[in-house]
Amino acid sequence: MPGPLSLIVIAVVALLIFGPKKLPELGKAFGSSLREFKNATKGLVDDDDDDVATKKKEEQKELR
Repeated sequence: MPGPLSLIVIAVVALLIFGPKKLPELGKAFGSSLREFKNATKGLVDDDDDDVATKKKEEQKELR
């Protein structure tokens, strides 16, 4: 994990490259993208959990 000095350097470089007007828009876009990615991966994990639960139920029925 980067230290505080690294984060400050990255923030200053981003500010110099994109400027103070564009930076909030980029942050908002990044946050939205990250939220979508997390929701999509959570959906995949939930689907896998449902598949595993279904298989376990089928196996228990076969054992009876």
